[in-house]
Order: sequence, then C-alpha cells, then structure tokens
Amino acid sequence: MAEACKDTRPDWDTYFMSIAQVVATRANCSRRKVAAVIVSENRIISTGYNGTPRGIKNCFEGGCPRCSGNVASGASLEECICVHAEQNAICQAAYYGIRLAGSTIYVTLTPCLTCAKMIINAGIREVVYAGNYAFDEQTRKLLADAGVVCRKYVAPETAE
Repeated sequence: MAEACKDTRPDWDTYFMSIAQVVATRANCSRRKVAAVIVSENRIISTGYNGTPRGIKNCFEGGCPRCSGNVASGASLEECICVHAEQNAICQAAYYGIRLAGSTIYVTLTPCLTCAKMIINAGIREVVYAGNYAFDEQTRKLLADAGVVCRKYVAPETAE
C-alpha cells in the first residue's frame, strides 16, 4: 500500500492573499499598488485594484492629477481621482450582479474609513488584511460595531 502524501497546498488565507498580491500588479495607480479579493465559500467572486475609474486615463498616463504630480504622501488627497481596491471589487460585483452578503474580503492593505463603510453596506462579514494603511481607531471601531471581523494575515512559516 502506498504511503499518503503530505498536503503541501497553501492554506486558504495564504492562497487568497497570494492571489490578491498578483491582482495588485494590475493596479494603475503610480503611487501604490493595492488589491482586494472577495471570496464566498472559498470561491473568488470579485477582485479589484486601485486606479482611475473606468474609461479615464490611467495614472501612469497622467489621468490622476495628484498621482502624476509631486505631492507628498498623505497630502492633497482631495485631488486624487483613483478608486480604492476595495471600492473597485465591490463595484465590480455590483456591475455584474454578484451578491456579497456574508463574504470575506482579502486586502493587501487595511481599508480606509470610506472603504470600511462600503464593506459594511455590501454585507461583507470579514476583512483579512496584509499590511497597514489608514486603519485608525475610528475605522476599526466602525467595523467592529457593525459585526465585521477584522484580522491580520500572518504568513505561515515555511519549513526548509
């Protein structure tokens, strides 16, 4: 009888966060590459990355005045026309009529306050994030008060 093989597949969090990191490579924002992957029952139902709205010139083509300028990080945010990755993933689902209630969103950076409000209203129940962005106490509390679970993704240790 043959010996059973060890399961070397990544766990679900690693699998979806790895996919989010690949999705981020499509981001057209020239300042930061961010992505979101929305999952239901271990199945990807929507993805999004940050960049200019549909039909608008990409950042790297000069579409966003802030991104194409020399503005310091965190300054002149009101000039930015880019859409966040979470917003794009939620909008893509809406565009194609995909229900998000009860889903999980994997994001390469923590959501901002505006994205947190969209996550709540879309019915997303869990946020798994890799890095920190503008995850302030107000955003954290809002998600918690709405019953949205937030947890930091921790990559498993690889045995060499």
